[in-house]
Amino acid sequence: MDPRPQTLTKLDLSSKWNKWAGFIKGTGLTLILAILAGNLAVLPVFSIMGIMIISIILGVGWKGLMEVPSDAEIGIAFSSKILLRAGIILLGLRLNFSQIIEAGFSMILIDVIVIAFTLGVMIYLGKLFAIDKHLSALIAVGTAVCGAAAIVAVAPLIGARKEYTAVSVACIAILGTIGTIIYTFLYPMLGLDPYLYGVLVGSTLHELAHVIAAASPGGNVSGDIALLVKLGRVALLIPVALLLGYLYRAKDPDIKTGKGIKKLPVPWFIFGFLACSLINTLGFIPQILNQKMISVSVFLLAMAMAGLGLGIKLGDFKKVGIRAILVGVLGFAALTALGPILLKFV
Repeated sequence: MDPRPQTLTKLDLSSKWNKWAGFIKGTGLTLILAILAGNLAVLPVFSIMGIMIISIILGVGWKGLMEVPSDAEIGIAFSSKILLRAGIILLGLRLNFSQIIEAGFSMILIDVIVIAFTLGVMIYLGKLFAIDKHLSALIAVGTAVCGAAAIVAVAPLIGARKEYTAVSVACIAILGTIGTIIYTFLYPMLGLDPYLYGVLVGSTLHELAHVIAAASPGGNVSGDIALLVKLGRVALLIPVALLLGYLYRAKDPDIKTGKGIKKLPVPWFIFGFLACSLINTLGFIPQILNQKMISVSVFLLAMAMAGLGLGIKLGDFKKVGIRAILVGVLGFAALTALGPILLKFV
């Protein structure tokens, strides 16, 4: 009898088991960090930060002090991506469509101003510091729109190199995490009510994860409006990506964009978020169950934050160079400075 089929079967089983073991390690680590963050968040010293910020800090600290097994990355990625989206969908149970109607045109105007201002300033800074135009465009769109999703969407449309995509995502993740922590500590000193603080957070931070975490100290009011403003920026991803693709194609007709346009990411989880908002608006779920599901969403988001922290590599900053980092920092600073002006439109 030929032993090869049996050997192949054993190898396949071993490979599958190794993947599952890595998945359990990664998700288990984010679970432990989220539980630890939840216990720390009830202490007076840490209560201002909340479970999500503490989860990010614990993740970054673990990454810096302890070795994260390479096979655990599949589980960490699951927490930071899939559980993040699941948490955002369930978070829709906090929103009522009457809030969206009340927000009105001013929120759309704020989102358009944020994107136009940030793209203009950061692309100009890229020229001023003489860094690659594709790299500056990716950092700019990641800051202006929605972080990694925007970067991945725009990269093939403007003909950016793969390494520029990777380091831009890393740059945005680190800057957004730092911004999230700073916002959290500044919240008591800003003198803003929860609604205005939510508008500020939603209009100036990079990723959905950053917005959700930074808005948490302001409670449900802050979190709801921050998420609403941020989702408006996310919704503008496709027109922004197509516009940048057109502008860069005009300068470089050799750019191939067919596959990129087909792969343009549509944030499907927004539809789940809106569906949960509709369920909440119509009152289909009893209030007690609704609150329990919201609590589940917060814990899933805490696991996602821990995964985000575990995925940050501070050494990635060296790959982009100091000038590219300056563009990211100065662009974010300019957007933050714009924040108080944006609040006048509310």
